[in-house]
Amino acid sequence: MANVRIKSDKITPFGGIFSIMERFDALLSETIDSTLGLRTTRNGYSYSEIFRSLMCAYLCGGSCAEDISNHLLKHLCSHPKLRTCSSDTILRAFNELATENIRYENKFGKTYQFNSAENLNRLLISSLIKTGELKKGGSYDLDFDHQFIEAEKHDANMTYKGFKGYSPGVAVFGDMVVSVENRDGNANVRFKQEETLKRVFDRLEDAGVRVDRFRADCGSYSEGVVKEVGGRCERFYIRTQNCGSLVNGIMAVRGWKLHEINGLKTELVSVTVCRWGKAHRLVIQRQKRNDGLTDLWEGECIHRGILTNDCRSSELEIVEFYNQRGGKERVFDEMNNGFGWSRLPKSFMAENSAFLAVTVLTHNFYKHIMRAKAFEQFGLNAASRVKAFVFKFVSVPAKWVRMARQHVLNIYTSNPAYASLFKKESG
Repeated sequence: MANVRIKSDKITPFGGIFSIMERFDALLSETIDSTLGLRTTRNGYSYSEIFRSLMCAYLCGGSCAEDISNHLLKHLCSHPKLRTCSSDTILRAFNELATENIRYENKFGKTYQFNSAENLNRLLISSLIKTGELKKGGSYDLDFDHQFIEAEKHDANMTYKGFKGYSPGVAVFGDMVVSVENRDGNANVRFKQEETLKRVFDRLEDAGVRVDRFRADCGSYSEGVVKEVGGRCERFYIRTQNCGSLVNGIMAVRGWKLHEINGLKTELVSVTVCRWGKAHRLVIQRQKRNDGLTDLWEGECIHRGILTNDCRSSELEIVEFYNQRGGKERVFDEMNNGFGWSRLPKSFMAENSAFLAVTVLTHNFYKHIMRAKAFEQFGLNAASRVKAFVFKFVSVPAKWVRMARQHVLNIYTSNPAYASLFKKESG
């Protein structure tokens, strides 16, 4: 049996997190506090300190805010300048940041609740501009989709997927989330979606950011959405719903062209259709079924349509561009497994909406720092999961010491790359 010696030195196993704390403080603290305002006139924690504390919980391998108080607080508080709050303070902040739900009524008298979290969503955009991920005057491709989050909460409703929860609408630029608007889980995804998108476009325009191309699935195939996005972006691409009139029209189409997409043979053609009083281009994709079955209406092929106002690109270019939106599912996976969306902390939609927006801010900041070339020396890149980040970078023994009237962080490692990621005054 190996000999064991217990040392009482205040060494933390999360030495890498201190550089991330300092970078967050330098880049985003002023933006957060100026946008959300002063939280308290006493010696309490600011919103930027609360957000940074929650970020540390996830970037140290935690799964919820309670991990701060239960496991991490004594390690994070060893930083000589930056304060870390308890999980109780973090959870109280979500109550403070919660905004009143918006109530909509459908034509049958059924009421649904939405929560736009307006200030926090505007903060998401301003923080992306601050970090340089978005530029004023820039033009970007916007993806929109709904994520169904399972949550046994007091005001959660049954979704069509068979569980209780919420269905927030999420807008994404690349791998950065620019808007998350919560809504009842039992609300049809098309219901008042144009109102959600109007708020997204308004925030972006107010920040001086333009949308070049817009992509969405068939959940956005409605008159209100098409009219809204058609007047707010250069080009849009929306998957159509296979309604009876569309299928009947496809059967009469001629002029199919054979292409290969992702190793599969498929036929493409485009036609002009009149939808909701305006002519649009419909790009149709036809592909033989793999199961060998024959559909009563479509025969032995599967037909898919993309409604667009893009008359310059070829059918193949439009289909390939639209297919890239499948990569946005990775953002939802990261939010669920790395940033707490699978474990909502509060009992009501308003507070959970604030939580969703704050965790999106931490996700965006994480993706931003992962683009730094310095992390390549640790085997990390922009696609690295939080788990890999914890194992390869955060988990390194370190100790704060006082030397020559300054605080120095001793990192016990043979990797010299850590030195370039810390401020000079921190050692």
